[in-house]
Amino acid sequence: MPSYKINVKWGKEKFSDITCNTEETPEVLKAQMFALSGVYPQRQKIMLKGQVLKDDEWGNFKLKEGVTLLMMGSAETLPEAPQEKTVFVEDMTEEELATAMELPCGLTNLGNTCYLNATLQCLRSVPDLREQLRSYQGNMNMAIAASAPAESMTVAIKDLYTVMDKKSEAFPPIILLQLLHLAFPHFAEKSEHGGFQQQDANECWIQLVRLLQQKLPAVKPSDSIPAVEGAPAAAGAVAKRTFVDQYFGCEFESMLKCIESEEEPPVKSKETFYQLSCFITQEVKYLHTGLKNRLQESLVKSSPTLNRDAQYLKESKISRLPGYLIVQFVRFYYKEKEAISAKILKDIKYPMTLDTYELCSPELQEKLVPVRDKFKEMEDRNLELAQKAKDAAKGGNKSAAVTTEPKKDVKYLPYDFPDDIGCNNSGYYELQAVLTHQGRSSSSGHYVAWVKKIRDEWIKFDDDKVTPVHSEDILKLSGGGDWHCAYVVVYGPKRLEEMPPETKKAEEKSEDVPME
Repeated sequence: MPSYKINVKWGKEKFSDITCNTEETPEVLKAQMFALSGVYPQRQKIMLKGQVLKDDEWGNFKLKEGVTLLMMGSAETLPEAPQEKTVFVEDMTEEELATAMELPCGLTNLGNTCYLNATLQCLRSVPDLREQLRSYQGNMNMAIAASAPAESMTVAIKDLYTVMDKKSEAFPPIILLQLLHLAFPHFAEKSEHGGFQQQDANECWIQLVRLLQQKLPAVKPSDSIPAVEGAPAAAGAVAKRTFVDQYFGCEFESMLKCIESEEEPPVKSKETFYQLSCFITQEVKYLHTGLKNRLQESLVKSSPTLNRDAQYLKESKISRLPGYLIVQFVRFYYKEKEAISAKILKDIKYPMTLDTYELCSPELQEKLVPVRDKFKEMEDRNLELAQKAKDAAKGGNKSAAVTTEPKKDVKYLPYDFPDDIGCNNSGYYELQAVLTHQGRSSSSGHYVAWVKKIRDEWIKFDDDKVTPVHSEDILKLSGGGDWHCAYVVVYGPKRLEEMPPETKKAEEKSEDVPME
């Protein structure tokens, strides 16, 4: 069945030359009308000669070129984007936390679209991304979405997150799905039963991040938080071109050496990655091991010195850490005999707190030391406070036990260097989202997002089913069976507490006391 250019009359307004493809379900047309009129699809009543259009089939609708449909339904004003800066959960007051404890918005599965829903929920766990999207000014244009999708997709993600910020019930990402299909037609492939085929969530993640990279500008120095006191500047730092470069860009310094020829000089190079890969081999049992193995590779290539293929060793080190570290567990591989994408179910443990110091170059390690020392001081101080409270409780001094407890209204210092916005200045990361897959193939099964809310509390986003879970449940997603296996993990920066002025003065005073 062909596509038509149709018109839709809605009250006093008339929308002309709307492309309607009857090979798609009527939901696609309703998504277009939502973009044009602001009337939610479930509130639309579209009619032609007394026939009412259904959601899943065209029925007796006889479309032709230039036909005019009648739409009824009232538009609901979308909530405006908040004007205030993002507030991290660690910075919230008790009242704000109480409000935040309400379950967030889920996303409706529109037919094997759990891969998209899980990806969007994990991306939404990055507060800096949400903040940058709020300030983005762009236009959604369905007509050019296939040839120039970046702007329309960026606006669609922004609008979706704005709606999700204000809603608690599940919401259907119809417009975003349609734009994804226009931009990447293979995501719209149909199964033999007529519905959408399951797609790879990591591929969806990569494509969405690439589109955002094209449109989200870099955060300017004036927009960032003041620098950490005493933190060194990144020598030779170059301003990043986009937001994605700043907050997701991991840079490597590599050296390629021919191990069969001492005369051939090593070749140095620099590379940028927006997610790291954890390759699963027999000896890999932990995420850190998989990442470390990736830094040393053996390969065969043509040697200009020996005039033949030779063995080479490529050694890499991280020269720049992004604020948000994305890691993919490479669980899928192609079986040629069966012609299927098979899955590695092996159990790979991942930590709640990830330390990447050993993976970094010596130059970067040196830059990380000052902030890492501050983390050590903070941990020692918290241990001392906890011990004092414990001793006071044993001695029956309840008032002393209370006063020595850490304060709840803690402020946090920036996690990046002053001249490299969006980087990580300590090498420490906290797990904040996990995208899992359940099943035996990337083209089947089910995807779910698990996002950290606060402390040990997490939220499970199983499409429209949103439930609270505990951190212990997250550690069970490491694989080893047919249960949900971690496929993509999102690590955010570990936050450094700002020392209260009274504590700082007390410590400085104690240091001034002469030794006996």
